[in-house]
Amino acid sequence: MKLNEQNLLRLPTAIARPAYALEEVRAGIAHIGVGGFHRAHQAAYTDALMNLGEGMDWGICGIGTRAEEKTMRDALAAQDYLYSLVELDDRPDTQVRAIGSIRDMLLVADGSEAVVARLADPAIRIVSLTITEGGYCMDESTGQFDASLPQIQHDLAMPRQPISVFGLLCAALAKRRGAGTAPFTVMSCDNLPHNGDVTRRALLSFANLVDAELAGWIDQHVSFPNAMVDRITPMTSPAHREALRDRHGIEDAWPVVCEPFVQWVLEDRFVNGRPAWEKVGVQFTDDVTPYEEMKIKLLNGSHLALTYLGFLCGYRYVHETMEDPLIRRYVQQYMDQDVTSQLAPVPGIDLDDYKRTLIARFSNRAIADQLERVCSDGSSKFSKFSVPTINRLIADDAELDRAALVIAAWALYLRGVDKNGERYRILDPRLEFCQQLVAVDEGLADRLLGREDIFGTQIPRSPAFRAAFERNLARLRSLGVKGTLEALLAEA
Repeated sequence: MKLNEQNLLRLPTAIARPAYALEEVRAGIAHIGVGGFHRAHQAAYTDALMNLGEGMDWGICGIGTRAEEKTMRDALAAQDYLYSLVELDDRPDTQVRAIGSIRDMLLVADGSEAVVARLADPAIRIVSLTITEGGYCMDESTGQFDASLPQIQHDLAMPRQPISVFGLLCAALAKRRGAGTAPFTVMSCDNLPHNGDVTRRALLSFANLVDAELAGWIDQHVSFPNAMVDRITPMTSPAHREALRDRHGIEDAWPVVCEPFVQWVLEDRFVNGRPAWEKVGVQFTDDVTPYEEMKIKLLNGSHLALTYLGFLCGYRYVHETMEDPLIRRYVQQYMDQDVTSQLAPVPGIDLDDYKRTLIARFSNRAIADQLERVCSDGSSKFSKFSVPTINRLIADDAELDRAALVIAAWALYLRGVDKNGERYRILDPRLEFCQQLVAVDEGLADRLLGREDIFGTQIPRSPAFRAAFERNLARLRSLGVKGTLEALLAEA
């Protein structure tokens, strides 16, 4: 049975369906970057609120800025923007839900004027983002907005036909300002530290290049709440589609699979209203920082700690990697000995319980989370997920080998061959540049660690960290992952 509005009432009883009439949903949120995570997270929370009979004016209109998002739009449009959300783990009571909170999707490729007009519509009161770490156009080495990027240069030259996220936001806010319409809140749902602050800095930087008066108005009237978001959401595979069809009889062109765990901690700073997401589990707070640091350093940092080692060993899934007792012990030690002491108390969270939950989540066989997904964009992820931990270890004159091994494993991973001689695909927009850094053994440490846009300023200036990196890189080359971990764990 094809998933669409006509067939909703015919879905199997095991499938949770919207408890609201789709025609009653009106868009109050425009979301830029409709991918798996958004559909498993913000859109799912919004659907849950609508199932309580609330928030019908907070439906979602998707916005696509990249050419490849046409495939997503076409798939969703063909099934009335409904999609299946499938929770996966070893429990028998995991949910399958049909989600209806997304009601439309526009593509910049079809005309940016229509996108700007939609963002300028007074009904849109929140514009949310999942555009990945690299989508914020920030130069990691300087912390400044990178106006040299092609899409930014295009929008500076043609501000009435924007193609970038920040060009679209500025054009829409200029229209709202001119019409006397209240501004919208810009809400990042991306997995990076202080995501609201980063968004604000990027948007104001772009706006100042276009119209200083507009930038001042944005600074005064637009809010950018910080958020901590969490749900492991693997890439949808043909096997996921087939399983949904075989087990439930549903044909869904683009379902979403995810773990049952979900978390969203959000600063309550909205200038034009918001959904009552607290009724469906969102935690609102005045300061998201302690939750954010806990999640980024423990979950995301540990993901990087295991992912490149796993790939080098020939594994392709996170759960396979965690079934390797050496890697599992290493990840546990990284959490306990390198990260935990750096974290401030987190209200309502027991860190030992949280770490146990992480180990269980990483070990979830049913979700089959791909290492390729976790490995992707390493050149952008290190500065956010690993470097802050390493900087603190350096400052504290602490043990550096476990943290240095993460970087050493990435250096070998960039060679693109695992221990079995199998070649693999590497997803990183800066892949060619990064591979040049590790192509020649001589001087590798200087070239790689000296990249301040990846590793900041403290790591290149630390002889102790460089020694730890070179020591672990030499071990990986001579002993392999297994021998390196045996030596490292024995020393610990």
